[in-house]
Amino acid sequence: MKRISIYLTILATCLTMSACKKFLEVEPLDRVPASQLLTDINGVKVLLANLYNKMPVEDFVYNPGVGFNYHRNTANGYVEPGFGTTYYTDEATLSPGSGVGPINDGYWGYDAIRQVNLFMEQLPSVAMSDLQRNSLMSEARFIRAYMYFGLAKRYGGVPLIDTVQDYIAGSDNANLFIPRATEKATWNYILSECDFAAKNLPISYTSVEGTYRATKWAALALKSRASLFAASLAKYWDKAPLVGDAVSQKLVGGFTVSDADNYYQQCIDASKAIIDGSGKSLYKPTPANRLDAAKNFQDIFQNPAGADVEVLFKKGYIDGTTSLLQGHTTDVFFNPSQTNPGGLYFGRSSPTLNLVDLYEDYSDNGLGKSSPLITRTDGVENDVIADPTKLDVTKPFKLYDNPSDIFSQKDARLFASIMLPGTTWKGVTVTMQGGLIKQDGTKLIYADASAPGKDGKTYYTYGASSASSYSGFLNLGSASNPNYSNSGFSLKKFLQEGKNVQGTYFSSTTDYIDFRLAEIYLNYAEAVSESGKGDAAIAATYLNALRKRAAHTDNIPLTIDNVLKERRVEMAFEGVRYWDLVRRRDFHTLFKSTRRTVLVPVLDLRQTTPKYIFVRANNYFDERAAGQTFQMMSYYKAIPGTSTNKLIQNPQY
Repeated sequence: MKRISIYLTILATCLTMSACKKFLEVEPLDRVPASQLLTDINGVKVLLANLYNKMPVEDFVYNPGVGFNYHRNTANGYVEPGFGTTYYTDEATLSPGSGVGPINDGYWGYDAIRQVNLFMEQLPSVAMSDLQRNSLMSEARFIRAYMYFGLAKRYGGVPLIDTVQDYIAGSDNANLFIPRATEKATWNYILSECDFAAKNLPISYTSVEGTYRATKWAALALKSRASLFAASLAKYWDKAPLVGDAVSQKLVGGFTVSDADNYYQQCIDASKAIIDGSGKSLYKPTPANRLDAAKNFQDIFQNPAGADVEVLFKKGYIDGTTSLLQGHTTDVFFNPSQTNPGGLYFGRSSPTLNLVDLYEDYSDNGLGKSSPLITRTDGVENDVIADPTKLDVTKPFKLYDNPSDIFSQKDARLFASIMLPGTTWKGVTVTMQGGLIKQDGTKLIYADASAPGKDGKTYYTYGASSASSYSGFLNLGSASNPNYSNSGFSLKKFLQEGKNVQGTYFSSTTDYIDFRLAEIYLNYAEAVSESGKGDAAIAATYLNALRKRAAHTDNIPLTIDNVLKERRVEMAFEGVRYWDLVRRRDFHTLFKSTRRTVLVPVLDLRQTTPKYIFVRANNYFDERAAGQTFQMMSYYKAIPGTSTNKLIQNPQY
């Protein structure tokens, strides 16, 4: 009988792993087998840190087209900065263009699950107290639940392996061929793992033990998220009907109404346990005004002192400008052109007008409806043109003195999450402009040009004469220099305003917040709204608490539309939207030859004093691709290796 050994580089692990910060104090040995580490508590913690690092956290170094903890594309010899699933949705596109469809990160985490199982099998042989052992075992169960959650949301039902499998030479090794469990059984297994972990994990750790490790509340947060996912699937899986062996054997789908009720109740119970028992609260829930609300919300993602009051689980980084590459590249990759810290790639995020229109204004009339930007004087805001270069300049566009004026009444979270035309960032006014209308009515759109105004001054199509002095629309469609917003907006959330990072990849060190209390409020509200279970009045209170933190003064009713809208504006760019569209089976109806929309600010030189108009248009890349479509088969990824692992393939692959 031959057992595969686990090896790791301790130094690299300790530097990369969020769970390693402060709770690992080991010598930087070279490569050490697991058998040597499983001799005392410190060695056990090193192995545990390695397991944390294998969790499929869709964080700042996740790339949905490549994989997890991914830094260097060895096949092509270049560095691959991370970016999230948000660019596969209606929240944003990458500035060089990005499509819609299944993620292709290649996740099939059974090598890591084997390591978790081996860790758990050998843990009883290590001398420690029962309390320590139960806690460590529960951390491993949390990690395993997280890994299976990563599998289930991609593939549906998967093989459930919770013991160490051994290859036996000369045998047919039939024991290694574990069939797929049903999708329902897979979700039930994940939730039971969360229950075990929550029962035995501590409610907190000391700073010495490690503030990035899973607690009881992290396990319940995972259960809250996973049970809501399962509940949505159980309620909506047949909105996207599929056929085949995997369907008939319930390896995908096959849920009942009672399954949905059960999962919603588990989400309600897990969420309420966190809210009532964790001692967590929203960060700065009562701002003095809208400006404070925007600043407070922005600060959550900058790791200020006190923000952990809202955080349930996060991942940390160190400066990775050395060969270890252990930081992330968010500040380099996504700063706009005007504040590029010196990287080759920058300005790579283009949030959509679809998202910007979703934010409320401050009429606070008790309805909570979205407030689309006002671009016209006739109230027509559904006139979206395919090609802005063919703009009809005779239409009744509303004139604005400044590019920022159109956003003046918008929800504070918009200003905290997205760089808008006219935003002040790092002391610089962010210029997003896509064209000019000359004095004679001639259009100069998406073209590098200039024209005089009636005041005798020279004006430029992109808002300035130098490419380093503006941040939008330059070189649309060019593969050589796509470092400018294609939407009129750029990412702000997660970027460090008060710190100038090096223009080097992996130099960012801001924590990635995986679970925070705001999501738990929204999970509870959605589960109550969808199921009729729980306390609707309390759910409405949680929903409105998020709006109050954004400086709204009214209370809106608990409806599923209000919850989902609030979820989108509160959790924008946090990796939530893609999976929400998957679990609720809304992707294929939302994206059916669909063009995401952009806002093109245009300076009108026909006026005595130049004014700004704003043009609603289709995203350049979506229009060129004849729209974006999500196929129903893409709700599940193809099971890898079916020719050898004997697993039943998902439908239509």
